[in-house]
Amino acid sequence: MSAPHRVVIVGGGFAGFNAALGLGHAPVEVTLIDRRNFHLFQPLLYQVATGGLSPGDICAPLRHVLKDHHNVRVLLGDVHTINIADRTVTTDTIELPYDTLIVATGASNSYFGNDAWRKFAPSLKTIEDATEIRSRIFSAFEQAECEPDPAKRKPLLRFLIVGGGPTGVELAGAIGEIARDTLRGNFRNFRPEESEIMLLDASTRILSPFHEELSDKAERALIGLGVRCRTQVRVKAIDAEGVDIETITGMQRIESRTVIWAAGVKASPLGQSIAAQTGCETDKGGRVRVLPDLTIPGHPEIYVLGDLANLDLPGVAPVAIQQGKYTAKAIQAKLAGNPVSNFHYRDHGTMATIGRKAAVADLGGMRFDGLPAWLAWLFVHLLYLVGFRNRVLVALQWGSQFLTYNRGARLITDDKD
Repeated sequence: MSAPHRVVIVGGGFAGFNAALGLGHAPVEVTLIDRRNFHLFQPLLYQVATGGLSPGDICAPLRHVLKDHHNVRVLLGDVHTINIADRTVTTDTIELPYDTLIVATGASNSYFGNDAWRKFAPSLKTIEDATEIRSRIFSAFEQAECEPDPAKRKPLLRFLIVGGGPTGVELAGAIGEIARDTLRGNFRNFRPEESEIMLLDASTRILSPFHEELSDKAERALIGLGVRCRTQVRVKAIDAEGVDIETITGMQRIESRTVIWAAGVKASPLGQSIAAQTGCETDKGGRVRVLPDLTIPGHPEIYVLGDLANLDLPGVAPVAIQQGKYTAKAIQAKLAGNPVSNFHYRDHGTMATIGRKAAVADLGGMRFDGLPAWLAWLFVHLLYLVGFRNRVLVALQWGSQFLTYNRGARLITDDKD
C-alpha cells in the first residue's frame, strides 16, 4: 500500500483549525503545528481585556477538539523554516516532510515602523496582550484612588484607544461601561464616571469599512457612554506620559497613562519566507498574493490562508473559516482526481458592538443598530465559539453582566514577576 498523503498545517487559528476539522476523516495524514496548545476566539479577546470574560472562556485546547479525528495529530512548536524545494517544515524540535502545505499563521499588530511604542501602548492579538491591557485599565483606577491631587488624577483617568475599527470601538465602549456602570460607587476618592475616554483615528470617521449611516450611529452610541471620537488625527509619538498627535490644526499633546493600540496589522514573517523562495508577490503588509484557489503561483501544493493571504477580502474570522473549509474540500477533490473550483467568499455581513444593547450590523444589505443588532451580535459570536462548554460559560457570563453590570474577571495581574 502507498504511504498516505501528508498534509502539514501551520497555524491553529480560524483557517488552520477549520482545515484540520475538514480533513479529520479524509484518507490523509494531517499534522497541525501551532505555538500555542489552544485555538483562540479572537473576536472576543477585547472582553478578556476589559474583564468581561476569562481567558479560558474563549480558548479551546486543540488536542481536545480534534481528539476524535484520529488521522490528525497536534504538535506544539514554533515553525522556523519552510524549505519549499525539499518540501519540509522545521520547528524548534522536529523536521516534517509534507505533500501538501497549508500556511495560516495570521498577522500581528503593526506600529508602522514605531515598534518602540509597544512598551507604552499594547496591542490586542494574544491572551497575554489581553491580560496586560486588563491590568493597565483597572490599575489606572486603583492609582487614581491613591492620588489626592485632581490635576494629577486626570491623566490616570484618561484612556486613549488608537484605531477606530471594530476592535477600537468595542474597547472604547467597554471601558465606557466599566467607568459608568461596573465601577460606579466602588471608589471613595473620585467618581469613575469622571473618566475621559478618547478614540483616535486617522480616517474621516470611525468604522470606515461600514456604511456611513452605521458609523454615525456607532459614534452617537459611544458618545452616550462618554467616549469622545477624534478623527483625522495621526499619532506621531507615544511615551509613558501620553501621546503626541497631528490634527488638521497642528500638533497637540494628550496626557494619558493608559494607551491601547488598535490600528494596523502586519502579516506573519513566514509570508516573506515563502515569497523569497517562490518569487510570489506580497503586499506592503507582508501578505502573500494568492491565486483564486488560495495556492501560490507555480506551487499548487501550497495553500496560504487567512490574514497571511491577500485576496482582496476583509481580514475577518468568517473569511478564514470559509477558506479553511474550502481548502479541506479542495485537497480531497484533488486526491480523488476531481476538478476544483476557485474559492468564493460568502459575505454574510459585518457587525460591531458598542456596549449594552448597542451595536451596528450590515447583514446582506440590511442595516440596523441598537438592541436588534446587539442580539444578532451575541447570537453570531456564540455560534462561532468552539466547544459547547465555552458557549454555555460565555452565555452565562453575558447574562450575569446584563443583570448586574458586574464584570467578574477584572483581575490585576503582573506577568513581569
